[in-house]
Amino acid sequence: MMRLRLPVCLVFLVALIVAAPVAATELQRLHGRTMGTTWSVLVVLSPKHAGDVLQRGIQAELDRVDGQMSTYQPDSDLSRFNRAPAGSWQQLPPEFFTVLRHALQLAKDSDGAYDPTVGRLVNLWGFGPDQRPRQPPTAQAIAAAQARVGWWKLQLDPATRRVRQPGGVYLDLSAVAKGYGVDQVARYLQRMGVQAYLVEVGGELRAHGRKPDGSVWRVGIERPDAAAGAVVDADELIDTVALDERAIATSGDYRHVFEDKGRYYSHHIDPRSGYPVPHEVASVSVLADDCMQADPLGTTLSVMGADKGMAYARAHGLAVLMIVRTADGFVQRTSPAFAAAVRR
Repeated sequence: MMRLRLPVCLVFLVALIVAAPVAATELQRLHGRTMGTTWSVLVVLSPKHAGDVLQRGIQAELDRVDGQMSTYQPDSDLSRFNRAPAGSWQQLPPEFFTVLRHALQLAKDSDGAYDPTVGRLVNLWGFGPDQRPRQPPTAQAIAAAQARVGWWKLQLDPATRRVRQPGGVYLDLSAVAKGYGVDQVARYLQRMGVQAYLVEVGGELRAHGRKPDGSVWRVGIERPDAAAGAVVDADELIDTVALDERAIATSGDYRHVFEDKGRYYSHHIDPRSGYPVPHEVASVSVLADDCMQADPLGTTLSVMGADKGMAYARAHGLAVLMIVRTADGFVQRTSPAFAAAVRR
């Protein structure tokens, strides 16, 4: 399975359905496991839809993404690319190529704050598939791993869906593949004629249509200081957000960490320095038209930091809610696009 860099990110963006009670025959919950986490789909079923058929179809869509882009599966397409000899061209499945092309464009746009070739650093710091001790690596080891990082080293051939392995580059698409999986499930449900649904994979969500009572889907965003697994009450939430034909993804630093000699290290690795980012930004939530857009932006803005990250969000018209640590506690920062989205 693909154990994403945020294997517990479902606690960052809680799939809390703020909904009026509806008849059980109208709204059905399907669920399962994928990518080292869980998935859940609320669907409004008509008589022509069979829940067991949709269950199998959803699982197949997610298994396809996991089988192509997992760093934990040695036979995945991504793992085969990571092992490929220097100078070789590797043909990718359409889904993998789509995600990689999007990831490389974001890497370029963000000046490397996000970089899908960061995998060796992720593993070195103990947040990847390698079972390493959770302790800071040496400066020499960091420099050696960072020498293999660089999105610009990859060459794509769109006509043949091939990518060139320059030698030693280790792709990690954990920050984007899960969001793409959400979108794939949404596309499957639309092909099946499902008129309304809320898809959640590890805390990343996308909604379509209306609930049986005619209202929009709503989800809750967890407070960074909420107790693990305790988000059952409104006071454990920062806010609730309406998902009206939109997706939302959240990236946080407050659970997937390790401590060494009194210092905490986050899984958010800055590809440009080789080190985990300071803990100024506690979480970033991004609203977008689809989850593949929203998912990696949370990581990107966290790496940029509060000021640069919010400036990037404003400049690119991104709908962003950022929770920042200060001496006086947590402070919320919202981009104009996010404020407009929650008002509508």
